[in-house]
Amino acid sequence: MMEFDFALLQRVGFSQAQLSEIAGLDEVVTRDAKLFRIVELHRETVTLHDGAGTRSARILPRLHRELAEAGTALAVGDWILAREDWVFARIAPINHLVRRDGSGKRHPVVSNVDTALLVMGLDGDFNPRRLERFLALAASSGAISVVVLTKADHCGEVDAQLDLLRGRVPAHVPIHALDARDVHAVRALQPYCERGQTLVLLGSSGAGKSTLTNSLLGDAIQDTGSTREHDSRGKHTTTARSLRIIEGGACIIDTPGVRTLQPDVDEETLAASYEDIQSLALQCKFANCAHGQEPDCAVREGIGADRLKNFHKMMLEAKRETMSALELKQQRAQWKVRGKAGRARMLEKQRSV
Repeated sequence: MMEFDFALLQRVGFSQAQLSEIAGLDEVVTRDAKLFRIVELHRETVTLHDGAGTRSARILPRLHRELAEAGTALAVGDWILAREDWVFARIAPINHLVRRDGSGKRHPVVSNVDTALLVMGLDGDFNPRRLERFLALAASSGAISVVVLTKADHCGEVDAQLDLLRGRVPAHVPIHALDARDVHAVRALQPYCERGQTLVLLGSSGAGKSTLTNSLLGDAIQDTGSTREHDSRGKHTTTARSLRIIEGGACIIDTPGVRTLQPDVDEETLAASYEDIQSLALQCKFANCAHGQEPDCAVREGIGADRLKNFHKMMLEAKRETMSALELKQQRAQWKVRGKAGRARMLEKQRSV
């Protein structure tokens, strides 16, 4: 088994879970190799940290190919093995947050995180539907979710907004409303910042992620920007993911803001993130109730229309990602038939006027 300094690596989030993964590696693979964590990804290189300092390295083309064939890629937070200035192997991550773009392509977000701080502003950024998507993303990895509502100093209806969210956020998920620039924000989030822990900040542009990162780090490391007054949206002040060390020993990863998000989750995982719907579904008249137009549907009666609509939309997206090419072709054909029939009905109405 390769030798390394556990206490030193713990400064960048090393834990017993990673130790178990390394213990299973072949001695030939680990011979003369050093263990690092990826703290930044660049076009041609990666920045690595071993607990004592950083260094730059390149990724072996073979590793690129192997990960691509497996449908994944390296991400900030990954633990890797390197020899000299080359990364040649990735330690299997304990979790891996992945999102999909509009075409369905998978994009790794971060790896090996303990807590996901889901940041949303109490201004025009306030969007419960989008927050539910971030909750599903975090749930897919097994990371602890914590909702952080920033800009509480600019909101005169904090209690009302909190009441609204408590009906849409699972009961076990903590919610903190705070001013990201205030020292009280650091105290409120201190329980998640213990030595060896890794946090990731997720949210839209202008939500206050970089400001909160600076407060937790105790220094203005990340650039921050203003938000537009008419819609409270901010510029992409964080353009790349980066891992930094908090003075108390935890690691924090700030991420670029996203305004649209499709979590890479299956139907079962997504359903688990909607605990209230799962619970009420047991009371529906029909065991296979789809919570649409079925009679005596406990979910439709007990869940707000907007939350239920978002649930149906995300379930449809999750189902679509598991469909075969033939099933997708058949679905598109059905949409074309329905669209053609709809246009025909519209023309018939216009002629009868």
